[in-house]
Amino acid sequence: MSTSASLRSGAAAQQAFRDVMAAVASPVAVVTALDGSRPHGTTVSAFASLSLAPPMVLVSLDERSHLLAVIRRSGRFGLNVLGAHQTDLASAFARPGPDKFDGVPWSPSEGLPRLPDAAAWIAAEVADSVDAGDHTVLLARVTAAEAGGESLKPLTYHRRSFGSHTPLAY
Repeated sequence: MSTSASLRSGAAAQQAFRDVMAAVASPVAVVTALDGSRPHGTTVSAFASLSLAPPMVLVSLDERSHLLAVIRRSGRFGLNVLGAHQTDLASAFARPGPDKFDGVPWSPSEGLPRLPDAAAWIAAEVADSVDAGDHTVLLARVTAAEAGGESLKPLTYHRRSFGSHTPLAY
């Protein structure tokens, strides 16, 4: 039996919403940007394609995020869509702190930090931003995009754990 809570207010409503969103499988990516020559990044599951003409994506970042401040200054970010083999990177970039790139290999691509062996790569320029509760949604024009190999399975987040997609036979 499932339970429900009114989403009007309160801790119980917030927990109910978290539980509902945990039931939704999401792709996992690391958003990156440069502050001078120093790379910054964070793990996100709140990103999506937005438009084909022009190509655009959206990314949601916590309003208190240091990375968001860096992106606001530079106007650009990289989106490293992780593969199923990259749970270690997802975990490393999900932790708080400024030194997430310590010991992590990366290379500049389109002037942005790119992680190796990702399932996909996107470079984007912020076109607009929208304040949304405790997050800011960045609407961005894609300036470069590259898919990884066909054999790379995407990393997903579902029910508070990492997994991947397996196509159904039908």
